[in-house]
Amino acid sequence: MHNGNEQQQARRAVLAISLAAAFLTPFMVSSVNIALPTIGAELSMGAVALSWVTTAYLLCSAVFLIPLGKIADTCGRKRVFFWGMFIITLSALFSAFSTSGGQLIVTRILHGVGAAMIFGTSMAMLTSVYPPHQRGKMLGINVSSTYTGLMLGPVIGGIITRHFGWRSLFLVNIPIGIAVLILVRTAIRTEWREENQGTFDVAGAVLYGSSIALLLSGFSRLNTQIGVLCTAAGVIGTIIFIVFEQRVASPVLPVHLFRNNRVFAFSNLAALINYSATYAVGFMMSLFLQYVKGLPPDRAGMLMVVQPAVMVLFSPFAGRLSDRMEPRVPASAGMGLIVVGLVLLSFLGPASSILRIIVNLMLLGLGFALFSSPNTSAVMGSVDRTRYGIASATVGTMRLLGQVLSMGITMLLMSITIETGRITPERAGDFLGVMRSASLLFGGLCVVGVVVSLVRGTVR
Repeated sequence: MHNGNEQQQARRAVLAISLAAAFLTPFMVSSVNIALPTIGAELSMGAVALSWVTTAYLLCSAVFLIPLGKIADTCGRKRVFFWGMFIITLSALFSAFSTSGGQLIVTRILHGVGAAMIFGTSMAMLTSVYPPHQRGKMLGINVSSTYTGLMLGPVIGGIITRHFGWRSLFLVNIPIGIAVLILVRTAIRTEWREENQGTFDVAGAVLYGSSIALLLSGFSRLNTQIGVLCTAAGVIGTIIFIVFEQRVASPVLPVHLFRNNRVFAFSNLAALINYSATYAVGFMMSLFLQYVKGLPPDRAGMLMVVQPAVMVLFSPFAGRLSDRMEPRVPASAGMGLIVVGLVLLSFLGPASSILRIIVNLMLLGLGFALFSSPNTSAVMGSVDRTRYGIASATVGTMRLLGQVLSMGITMLLMSITIETGRITPERAGDFLGVMRSASLLFGGLCVVGVVVSLVRGTVR
């Protein structure tokens, strides 16, 4: 009985810190998104520079997530989580006192390192303490917390930006980070690490990180010679990395999981496609509502809350659904709804009614909710417990790579259409052209995602 009580307390504590971590990062990202026009005006940042405020964080998270997930499996997931939350809290403090666009982007890079440390550990700890028959439900609750952060970010961010300034957005996150740090130290006594993981693959980690950085940073500048060179170097580096990892005794990324585990491979590919096609929607909608529709930050934030609110409501349901049936069924249905939502998004314009925008965002939110937790449950259910850390990090990396690609596509279209100038009401038509092209391109990408999701195979 005593052990049973301790186990329940450990589960509750891990769930609490996982939910807090799942809330904090998307809250920071979505609240900053709504403040981008204000930040751009104060720090004199152009359209492409502004997009780097978001992209720098995503890129750095993507580069470090897999290596840090591997380190967490070996050195301890709780320890890596703790230091990740410490770095996130510190980066929020530095961001609040940035005096230039360059400084702000550097602090967002620091935030990306901390985020990589918690992304690669929180889901692995959650999967470690809950039995398989409750996995989908718990992951659904965790995803719901992520969407709560996305939901409240634009609302609270819009209000804070309008009344207290954008720097306050970072300051309000510091108490949450400190509370999580205290909870980890006082309430969680167990450490999760796996034995016999071998020596850390330093060469593989460096090769992976440099290849991803070159690929993603170059992709956003494909209309320039340096962009083409960086992208080509990134592609070559990635191929070398994949070949190299198959010959290493303890690879940083077990490539054989993708080769020998169909469900793992296709579920990760589905996640990559989904986030590549959807992440930039929040960025574009923030600019659309403020530049095209002329709404102030707080009103724009109130409208943008619709999509994550639907996610919060339906994610736990989708998680429970994936415990009862094959995860590919709700996940594929969700991706199909996203296709419809993205196509409808391409028809929005200055005359579009608020009701039409709300319905469009609700449709996208329902699609995201049905896809996310069942797909994550499929990934985590396709590996044994010794791989939870790397599986968690892998699906997190697919999410981040997808988000960077999504922003990269949008930045590329912006750099071609708007170049390096600032977005102004006079250039709203140019931005609207970017939004329409991106939405249709993303919709086509999601059609491919539906097929990938359907053919992944069965978990049970």
